[in-house]
Amino acid sequence: MGNPIAVSKDLSRTAYDHLWMHFTRMSDYENAPVPTIVRGEGTYIYDDKGKKYLDGLSGLFVVNAGHGRHELAETAYKQAQELAFFPVWSYAHPKAVELAERLANYAPGDLNKVFFTTGGGEAVETAWKLAKQYHKLTGNHQKYKVISRAVAYHGTPQGALSITGLPALKAPFEPLVPGAHKVPNTNIYRAPIHGDDPVAFGRWAADQIEQEILFEGPDTVAAVFLEPVQNAGGCFPPPPGYFQRVREICDKYDVLLVSDEVICSFGRLGTMFACDKFDYIPDMITCAKGMTSGYSPIGACIISDRLAEPFYKGDNTFLHGYTFGGHPVSAAVGIANLDIFEKEGLNQHVLDNEDAFYQTLRKLHDLPIVGDVRGNGFFYGIELVKDKATKETFNDEETERVLYGFLSKALYENGLYCRADDRGDPVVQLAPPLISTQETFDEIEGILRQVLTEAWTKL
Repeated sequence: MGNPIAVSKDLSRTAYDHLWMHFTRMSDYENAPVPTIVRGEGTYIYDDKGKKYLDGLSGLFVVNAGHGRHELAETAYKQAQELAFFPVWSYAHPKAVELAERLANYAPGDLNKVFFTTGGGEAVETAWKLAKQYHKLTGNHQKYKVISRAVAYHGTPQGALSITGLPALKAPFEPLVPGAHKVPNTNIYRAPIHGDDPVAFGRWAADQIEQEILFEGPDTVAAVFLEPVQNAGGCFPPPPGYFQRVREICDKYDVLLVSDEVICSFGRLGTMFACDKFDYIPDMITCAKGMTSGYSPIGACIISDRLAEPFYKGDNTFLHGYTFGGHPVSAAVGIANLDIFEKEGLNQHVLDNEDAFYQTLRKLHDLPIVGDVRGNGFFYGIELVKDKATKETFNDEETERVLYGFLSKALYENGLYCRADDRGDPVVQLAPPLISTQETFDEIEGILRQVLTEAWTKL
């Protein structure tokens, strides 16, 4: 047993010895330093050696208002002095009430009920459990199945992981929760049909959801889970008309539509909720990340009055909850964060600058390794290929050698923190803080150009 008083000054070595990092191949750091970030300011982060990096991923699609916001830290300090903790299990506290009202006012349609969690995966788990119990309370006892898209990521809890469409992430933990089924996603760059017609492709992709409902049996399908812009695979935006058609299908078969906006809400696409950007009203919205810009953890499932109605009658109870859901400090920080959004017009800033971000990234199309640049708002993916004409992707050895062995490290060493990953196809993902300007975009493009040019020589 180690000395509980001793504190190592070698953070990197101590990190390897004691901090089990998430989604991390720990053996990579057996004989290499663990990157250690100690400070953030605006759009930049700084490591323990004092080196500055552009935060091209907002931490993890989280720090939307930017780093170093003293007003958010001060809000947390003040709230912790007043009421540091109290659960929302049969009790309320002012900040949870105020934040719930704020989110309900932002949400479209009749989405007026807010169930707080501590993160996005828990929000997705909440939505599936609520969908199951809602259908039971309304007499549809066989409706338990869910439909989501191939390559989509929806979280790590057992239910959310079942909804996730990435087989390699699920294999170590199977068997998972039964009843989760997959349909094609909206990656038009690799469309199996209608690749030259976005409207026809969108109709085809949406209709695959109807076919899956019919195949499984409409009386067994509870909900459809979709991200407005799918993250895994590299930022797949919806084709024109896609969500309108999905809404029609869900209404036709009494299937709930869940808009998984853990990444896409709170300004990432330039609107408070991304369903507004694409003009559809879901039955539930799952959200987290940018709600507090990461200054304190929180998540939520926002639910329509129609779904909530049977739970507000008699002795019916949603038998679900989290100790830290709606935490007073996190709720207070969320309110202050949304105040910043309104005071500084962050959503409008994204809408005003999203085309400039896209056009700057599009310059990279002249590189032979860049196959596609896609996304929306301040949320973009760059798909890498071996052959632009045939869209040939990397094989496993090239992915290991070029993507993981070179690209991820080289981008970081050149001062850009972002994600280079292979969830479906090799992609570089970018989601800078919402305060970013053309100067930020140019810096991202410059570093990417240098590193991707070198990466091509290694293929």
